[in-house]
Amino acid sequence: MAGSPVLVLDNASAAYDGRPVLPGIDLTVRAGERVALMGRSGAGKSTLIGLIHGQAPNRVALVPQAAALVRPLSVFHNVYMGRLDRRSTLHNLRNLVRPARADVADVETILDRVGLADRLWAKAGELSGGQQQRVSVARALYNGRPILVGDEPVSALDRQQGGRILAELARSHETLILALHDVALALAHTDRIVVLEAGRIVLDAPVKDCDPARLKPFYAAA
Repeated sequence: MAGSPVLVLDNASAAYDGRPVLPGIDLTVRAGERVALMGRSGAGKSTLIGLIHGQAPNRVALVPQAAALVRPLSVFHNVYMGRLDRRSTLHNLRNLVRPARADVADVETILDRVGLADRLWAKAGELSGGQQQRVSVARALYNGRPILVGDEPVSALDRQQGGRILAELARSHETLILALHDVALALAHTDRIVVLEAGRIVLDAPVKDCDPARLKPFYAAA
């Protein structure tokens, strides 16, 4: 059962170059909810993700749409960045040159959960797109904050692999808010569907009241 509100947007809006993208969004997310943000490309999902993250950055672990990795650095260092703000500057500088054994063990455990433990010391830029996305997910898992916000966090993975990653996110974070394009994954791994169209919420319903047929009109050619 969902708990108290952890995120409230009240008539939130956003614009680019004077053009409204989100003209006024009302959205409340409660602790324990698994929310899928859906809709056509350009509907405003990424902008809404940005608003959500901006409202509670100290409580949110973010998986951005682009993996946003430092390509010349190792996978270890990219995942370790998930907790940079919770370590001293001296500790972080030491880890850049000579990683602490305990930190290496913690990151390796996280990477094992996304199937990348064997790539611990590989340079991030040497990985495939799907592997880079899993490193980005691992960084959010390592971050460990209670709310996970993801902008297409499994878009580079096949459905089976994507399902496993979404299950790992749900296991580690109390609340999930995920922009997803895969209807089957959304129905299987979340409990609430929020559909955007032209910057407005046009559907907000429990997963039990949704099926592919109900969602199909929002993806049909305009």
